[in-house]
Amino acid sequence: MAMAAMRAVYLLRSAAPRARPGTYVGFTVDPRRRLRQHNGGRRRGGARRTSGRGPWEMELFVHGFPSDVAALRFEWAWQHPSSSHRLFAPPPRRPREQPISFALRVLPRLLRAPPWSRLPLRIRWLRPPSPALELAPPPHVLQEEGAGPPRLKRRKGRSQGTAAGVDGCGLCGEDLATPLLRCPRPPCSMAAHPPCLARLFLAPEPRQLLPITGACPRCHAQLLWGDLIRRCKGEAEPEEEWEEPDDIIIPSSAPT
Repeated sequence: MAMAAMRAVYLLRSAAPRARPGTYVGFTVDPRRRLRQHNGGRRRGGARRTSGRGPWEMELFVHGFPSDVAALRFEWAWQHPSSSHRLFAPPPRRPREQPISFALRVLPRLLRAPPWSRLPLRIRWLRPPSPALELAPPPHVLQEEGAGPPRLKRRKGRSQGTAAGVDGCGLCGEDLATPLLRCPRPPCSMAAHPPCLARLFLAPEPRQLLPITGACPRCHAQLLWGDLIRRCKGEAEPEEEWEEPDDIIIPSSAPT
């Protein structure tokens, strides 16, 4: 039984009446609990900058980071876009622009900046995007909508990469003691070692190290590298990970 991994960088907006509208960007492994802490003040574990300025609402969070370091660097760059070396041309603040609008203008630019531009990240909107993002995130970044911050679920069973039924890699033919990446599209039974499939996916981009997407060598379905890795590690699938039953998964290229 494994707990789904969660590393999230979140954006809060102040909902206090007659208060100067404010925002806050932070990192957490549990968005629901972290929101309660911010609204509970410093005695409940909230941050100094949010204490006494609430109530706070969580606008969205970005998740899918491979490590705490990757998430914390993204958090810092979002907090300090003009100081970050990741943004070659950080957007300037517009006259009388609300903090939430500026934060939403910075977000897609960060998602398009290396090293995050090649990570299998997801944006989860907890409120309708208002204003909508004026610049679309990279096409492989998915956008999710939900009614509230999620509770992580536990998932039973072994990881997909260690399941029985495939003798060896479908690309190199070797039977090594290495977890296999498997095509999730039934009835396709493609399974391959991660390095073998990575080389295939990176053939059009020989100078890159991390694949983003590629075609299944057997059924030719377009697959996201990040989804294959999550399934191999036995992490919760998007439709199983959250308690809300009516989640909507929206490709970032779709109109919002």
